[in-house]
Amino acid sequence: MSDKPRENRVREHRKAAGITQAELARAGGVSRQSIVSVEGGDYAPSVYLALRLAAALGTTVEVLFPLNEEG
Repeated sequence: MSDKPRENRVREHRKAAGITQAELARAGGVSRQSIVSVEGGDYAPSVYLALRLAAALGTTVEVLFPLNEEG
């Protein structure tokens, strides 16, 4: 298993919602750079942040961060 967090669907859902990284960052209580890192798969958010992002995007954590059982 690599050190890089697994892929996620945050960017896809953010764009579908029509909000910017800065707007999502405000909703999550983090910096825009944190959202950039999450979307790029460079940072795995805390459970709390994942829940806040899911709520802001009108979806669930499981949809944003699907488990990949192959790894």
